[in-house]
Amino acid sequence: MAENKYITPQDRFRLERGDQRLLLPLGDLFAALMALGISLLFWAKGDTWLRLSFEFLRVRIPGWFYFLPVFWLLLMVDAYDIRKAGNLKETLKSLSLSFIIAASIYLVIYFASEPGSLPRLGVAIFLVLAAIFTLIWRMVYVQLFTTTSKQKRVLIIGAGRAGKALANVVNEQDPPPFNIIGFIDDNPEKLGTTVEGYPILGNHLVLPEIIRDQAITDIILAISNEMSHGMFQTVLSLQESGLRMATMQETYENLTGRVPISLLEADWVIRSFIDHAPTSGLYRIAKRLVDLFMSMVGMVALVIIYPFIGLLIRLDSKGPIIFQQVRLGRNGKPYNILKFRTMKDSKDMEKEALVTAANDPRVTRVGRFLRKTHLDEVPQILNVLRGEMSFVGPRSERSELVDVFQVDVPFYRARMLVKPGITGWAQIHQNYAETVEETAVKLEYDLYYIQHATLFMDINIMLRTVVSVFGFKGR
Repeated sequence: MAENKYITPQDRFRLERGDQRLLLPLGDLFAALMALGISLLFWAKGDTWLRLSFEFLRVRIPGWFYFLPVFWLLLMVDAYDIRKAGNLKETLKSLSLSFIIAASIYLVIYFASEPGSLPRLGVAIFLVLAAIFTLIWRMVYVQLFTTTSKQKRVLIIGAGRAGKALANVVNEQDPPPFNIIGFIDDNPEKLGTTVEGYPILGNHLVLPEIIRDQAITDIILAISNEMSHGMFQTVLSLQESGLRMATMQETYENLTGRVPISLLEADWVIRSFIDHAPTSGLYRIAKRLVDLFMSMVGMVALVIIYPFIGLLIRLDSKGPIIFQQVRLGRNGKPYNILKFRTMKDSKDMEKEALVTAANDPRVTRVGRFLRKTHLDEVPQILNVLRGEMSFVGPRSERSELVDVFQVDVPFYRARMLVKPGITGWAQIHQNYAETVEETAVKLEYDLYYIQHATLFMDINIMLRTVVSVFGFKGR
């Protein structure tokens, strides 16, 4: 039996991706609880009667105040993306946006309430301290992430299209998730060359020696074609020795939240979505119940904002308030999508371009605001109530676009295996797609969602959509 000789001492203590996902919210929760405790101390200090006591906490503090840490974590939901959390600049952006949203919401509620009915100093202290403590924790996390990345020394087996695509993804991330030491490939013509800046170090015969000399901790299998017998036996031996291994597709999905459609085999859809249903019956029932509940809440919001938005649309340009367009839903079934009109009411301009471009001349002044805030999407609540759409799912498209994209983009129609959504995994990660290449990236996000969809993931997407609305990330 092979000895476990390839695992280095520091490798045993590194943080894996699952550990990082768990640490992020736990650290934020601890920071928020510290902020809550200190804000209560300041509040009690100003109370000359009860001071800090159980009676003070029961009588003076409103019940909702104790839920501020939960509220803070919900606002920070966009910062739980592992790909962003390791970057201090991205973390600062998310933290600043969360603070601004929290302060704005409370100020609106405070001034809309009766004078003296809500605490001002206690909430202010909590928000400031929560932001400071969270920032300190996130700086510690970034250091942990960087240390973990340096500990992972990776060899990629296969220097073809798959290996090159993976190396390109790693190069695009800041900071990189691991160190690529080089490639291993049995093609003698590739020996001594480089792929995306990384050397091809040898073939399977020297693989064990390279692993020992370079202190390799992980191997990623990225062989597109059939693996040679010698390579297979060597890889199998390394796996038995305890060396960590992963496939290119698994690593690509973990790093990007997307499915690498250009590298998949022709029967991938059959194996992934037909042989194995993308979502269980229980999940679909739960998802529909959530859709109905959210639709009821959304209808209240629609009734409130409709007169104001309708008036603005009519004052800005001629035409109907609600815009209807035929889109393709689940299994390619057509339906009429409902949106607040954001474009000039002209059939000629409707035909001018199928995809909305940046600074599109067809968009009205009010329409730009509605698109930035995603308020134009609110009438789709009626589509959700009728069962034509879900709150979360791939973006629905016109049949004309589907006809174009299914020719140029592999597996495009697979996104129609589920209901389209008002928001979705692709929508929170990428802006509107204008080209075939951007559409292909968006499809990779959609297929990842279809494969990994859970109720928790849907809730996460909806919360992150709310944050993007406040951040004016629409177009």
